[in-house]
Amino acid sequence: MVLLRVSPLTAPAQAIPAFFLSFFLTVSTVGALCFIGIWRMVPTHMWDMGKLTSISLRQGILLGISLTVIVLFHQLNLLNWWIGVLIVAVSVLVEVALDH
Repeated sequence: MVLLRVSPLTAPAQAIPAFFLSFFLTVSTVGALCFIGIWRMVPTHMWDMGKLTSISLRQGILLGISLTVIVLFHQLNLLNWWIGVLIVAVSVLVEVALDH
């Protein structure tokens, strides 16, 4: 809807934040669903569905935040390959810190 109905040239004040919000929500949701599928296939963890959903949702939100920041840095022409690696590394380190 954001990509087809809102022009960033005529309404950049509404189009750019709406794009980033919809991008974050999409990546977080798809990431959480993928992480639920991945964690259900790992036989070493005997978590119930509530624990599995909360962990997958947290990981999906961290994935959404990191990819949104990467796209924002790309739009602002600030993105290098090592900055992208650092953003992903910070996201992974936060997840490792919250996992224990």
